[in-house]
Amino acid sequence: MSLEGAGTPLVTEVIKDRLCFAILYSRPKSSSNVHYFSIDNELEYENFYADFGPLNLAMVYRYCCKINKKLKSITMMRKKIIHFTGPDQRKQANAAFLVGCYMVIYLGKTPEEAYRILMFGDTSYIPFRDAAYGSCNFYITLLDCFYAVKKAMQYGFLNFNSFNLDEYEYYEKAENGDLNWIIPDRFLAFCGPHSRTRLESGYHQHSPEAYIPYFKNHNVTTIIRLNKRMYDAKRFTNAGFDHYDLFFADGSTPTDAIVKEFLDVCENAEGAIAVHCKAGLGRTGTLIACYIMKHYRMTATEAIAWVRICRPGSVIGPQQQFLMMKQASLWMEGDYFRQKLKGQENGKHRAAVSKLLLAVDDISINGVENEDKQEHELYSDDDEINAVTQGDRLRALKSRRQSKTNAIPLTVILQSSVQSCKTSEPNISGSAGITKRTTRSASRKSSFKSLIPQRERRKRNALQQMPLTALWYSHCSAAFALPSFFIVFLLFFNFLQN
Repeated sequence: MSLEGAGTPLVTEVIKDRLCFAILYSRPKSSSNVHYFSIDNELEYENFYADFGPLNLAMVYRYCCKINKKLKSITMMRKKIIHFTGPDQRKQANAAFLVGCYMVIYLGKTPEEAYRILMFGDTSYIPFRDAAYGSCNFYITLLDCFYAVKKAMQYGFLNFNSFNLDEYEYYEKAENGDLNWIIPDRFLAFCGPHSRTRLESGYHQHSPEAYIPYFKNHNVTTIIRLNKRMYDAKRFTNAGFDHYDLFFADGSTPTDAIVKEFLDVCENAEGAIAVHCKAGLGRTGTLIACYIMKHYRMTATEAIAWVRICRPGSVIGPQQQFLMMKQASLWMEGDYFRQKLKGQENGKHRAAVSKLLLAVDDISINGVENEDKQEHELYSDDDEINAVTQGDRLRALKSRRQSKTNAIPLTVILQSSVQSCKTSEPNISGSAGITKRTTRSASRKSSFKSLIPQRERRKRNALQQMPLTALWYSHCSAAFALPSFFIVFLLFFNFLQN
């Protein structure tokens, strides 16, 4: 296939005679029958360290909307649409990720079919890594991501017909709460609250009260804290929430007892569960991934991929290998749990499965006996009190890159959202988006109006501080300047004659 102005491209057809994906090494020009576009500098991953993808759920949604709009455009009805990416391998991987997601979500392709279409010519894509500082020895591939998206659709995690773009992009920001739904109406991951709302050490801190209105408005009934005690749990329990502490060290992996208790709490929670550690990324993502693996039989890499698509930066370092090692036992537990719910197991089968589960419980991650089955809190949260940990660094990085000088306090935002009716929340049609823009416009207008008296006050203050001579000259107008000059000239002329 020859593509005008593109040199010798690598190109694959996504929709016959309509949509293509290409890797080009020079920028092409659109023509009367070909339309080129790129998202390399439009939809960009916000990295923590050396991580570069996959792009988040909002970007996947934006990309799919863009493609659908182009395909339906009257002006492009007879044009071939070519999404091209450049030589940057990281951007190639993210571009291919978006194309593959579109094929899975809108074209009904299987993950394998989408992946095969993208593996054209001698094309290869670098795999995605975690958000840890330093080297990496664990990766997730495009195929892992496509499987995650496919299964998320099957289980109802992903539905772009009801996806709320405005809400996602608003609340993911550090200053607005730093929260993401991993499983809609079931699991919410968010950064750890503090004793009070403030900007400290480069990142935004929010009090429990800042989150309470949002939680109540979204049927959150349970809060699980995985990090040190930065706030009094009574501030949640007094508001009617269940609160649990399952502490383990930042950057580490949970014990089997912690995993079991986490799963028990979640399985018995009546409403949605909000989980946090310090940054709401490593420990939080790991335990939510455990639940997903047990109850939806996702592989470890699929669970990691999905959690990261929803909340970039989740599951870090050894937590990745931990999930790989827990996959078999969690699948087994999930199978038994579902069979028990259905009431289909007989006594013999139940005993056999229970025996297997007990055997798994006796094996720790390192292959040694798990001696702390009854004690889940191996660490004291005092270990984190005076130390800057991984969560602190990740949280500060996210807050600094997203910070806005004119951000409205989260408490005010969430309280106002609860006072309004549920239909006025942010949605794709723009009702709440318009509200936010209108509010900002009104604030700009009011601030503009306030400039007038401020300018007058500044003038008055400046006049009061002026020296008398300067004040006199400042009030001399052009009408008096010429007569004054003429008088001075006459006096000088008379002086010369005398």
